[in-house]
Amino acid sequence: MAQVEATTERIIAADAETVFDALADYKDVRGKVLPGHFSEYEVREGGDGEGTLVHWKLQATSKRVRDCLLEVTEPSDGQLVERDRNSSMVTTWIVTPAGEGKSKAVVTTVWDGAGGIGGFFERTFAPKGLGRIYDELLQNLATEVEK
Repeated sequence: MAQVEATTERIIAADAETVFDALADYKDVRGKVLPGHFSEYEVREGGDGEGTLVHWKLQATSKRVRDCLLEVTEPSDGQLVERDRNSSMVTTWIVTPAGEGKSKAVVTTVWDGAGGIGGFFERTFAPKGLGRIYDELLQNLATEVEK
């Protein structure tokens, strides 16, 4: 099994603290900015960054649905990590300043991919598909914080 990785980034016209706080707000903001690929969103513990336990289903394709139960940690300033209890998937959000009143948000998801021919297709197509999903999420986030 090879590790599969998808990375997406966006410059957002809001300071890094505002963007990070919005991303870490699972109680109010995160559910609002998730695109239609996400369903059954539910905060089970916490709701603000470190210590949050959140559930959702991610429909990456018409046939591929991941049932995710994510533990959230904040290992360093500007970094939010979501570890899926149901798989090897780990998503890391990093928010850094990017000039006056702007920030750069980078999201990277890694997981252990399948082997064989299925794994080849997964490594080839899954990062692009997930990248499009996260690009939409980051656009929604920008719209939310740039108000």
